[in-house]
Amino acid sequence: MRIIVADDHLVVRTGFAELLGTQPDFTVVGTAADGAEAVRLSKELEPDVVLMDVRMPGMDGIEATRRLMAGPAGPYVLILTTFDLDEYVYDALKAGASGFLLKDVTAERLFDAVRVIAAGEALLAPGVTKRLIREFAQLKPRANPVVLEGLTPRETQVLRLVAEGLSNPEIADRLVVTEETVKTHVSRVLNKLGLRDRTQAVVLAYESGLVVPGQKE
Repeated sequence: MRIIVADDHLVVRTGFAELLGTQPDFTVVGTAADGAEAVRLSKELEPDVVLMDVRMPGMDGIEATRRLMAGPAGPYVLILTTFDLDEYVYDALKAGASGFLLKDVTAERLFDAVRVIAAGEALLAPGVTKRLIREFAQLKPRANPVVLEGLTPRETQVLRLVAEGLSNPEIADRLVVTEETVKTHVSRVLNKLGLRDRTQAVVLAYESGLVVPGQKE
C-alpha cells in the first residue's frame, strides 16, 4: 500500500511516516509540507492513500483533496485534524475525503484506519463520533432529496442505517438478511448515487434529509 503523508509540521509528518513504515504492507512513497506539494507528489507517485493535514499554509488540505478527487482515479484521502469538532473536517469530507483521524491517535488505530480507508470501507474514523457530521449537517445547505429517488425502498433503508453508523453485520441483524446481501445493497447505493465510499453516503444521507440530526428511530 503506497502512502503519502502531508503535514506542514516536520516533526508530525516525519513521525507519521516513520510509524507507517513499520508495517510490512505499507510503503511511504513521499511526504509533503503543504497541499500543493501533496497534489504534485500524488500525480507523480500515484499513492493509494494520502494522510492529509486539514490546516496547512498556502493550499490547505481541503483544496488539495478537492483537486485530488477531480481526477478519475485519485487516492483515498484520510484527513488529519487536531480537534474532533474542527469545522474544516466537514468541508474536507464534502471535497471527497474518505474519513478523518485525530492526530493523537494510537499507532494501532492509525494502521487500522489506513487499511479501512484503502479498502473503500471508510465511515467515521476511531476517536471521532457521529456528532461531528450531525452538528455540521445542521449548518450546511441540504442537497436536493431528488438524488435519492433512484434508490429502491430497501436500498434507502440500508442507506439510512449506514448513516446511523451501523456496520454491515449490524445492518444484516436489523434487517434479518445475510451480510452478503447487505454488501450488495451498499454497493448498489454507492453506484447509483455516484459515491466513492460509505463516508460520502453518510454525508449525503444527512444533507438530503434522509437522516435528520438528533432524530430518534
